[in-house]
Amino acid sequence: MALVPYDAQGVGIQKFHKPLATYTFVNHTIQIKQDWKQLGVAAVVWDAAIVLCTYLEMGTLNLRGRSVVELGAGTGLVGIVAALLGAHVTITDRKIALEFLQSNVQANLPHDTQPNAVVKELTWGQNLESFSPGKFDLILGADIIYLEETFLDLLETLEHLCSDHSVILLSCRIRYERDQNFLTMLGEHFTVSEVYYDLEKDVHIYKAHRKNQKEDL
Repeated sequence: MALVPYDAQGVGIQKFHKPLATYTFVNHTIQIKQDWKQLGVAAVVWDAAIVLCTYLEMGTLNLRGRSVVELGAGTGLVGIVAALLGAHVTITDRKIALEFLQSNVQANLPHDTQPNAVVKELTWGQNLESFSPGKFDLILGADIIYLEETFLDLLETLEHLCSDHSVILLSCRIRYERDQNFLTMLGEHFTVSEVYYDLEKDVHIYKAHRKNQKEDL
């Protein structure tokens, strides 16, 4: 996959080429390795991930003891923060990104927290039987709706992973009409609402759950 990096503020793409990106969440310093040269978009921290971590840290949703899955995790920042907030997290991406993803997770979680974070392969729409249907309380995705050819597979994956009580949080920048089209598609199966907007980074967070079902989170 290839994606032209965006930067509405004109800062350029230099931040993506830095080998290390440092953040502070949940009273922890998190140092994320980046590798744009080898893995491209899967190995850099996008603004949508930072905004989603900020939202999770606000505590609007209680993650302690909850079962969480992150889709298209890339560097693993969001899943790491969810684990630090007390969730049991399955952090997923395609096979090619797993070794890199695992290294970031291991480097940034305290020893006693590491058992609560599992890195697992997931290519949307494929081998979904390896994930128990409806297992997860919360499904997270940061900047995962930019490729139109993946939309149907992503929807299939969300429907498989969701139970009647599951909540989906998708963090994204709406760059093109097709991004909005995905939200329309999502709305055919789920109740969708915008719950947060970061004006500086121009990133939206959308919350979704099955229609006509009460959410627990």
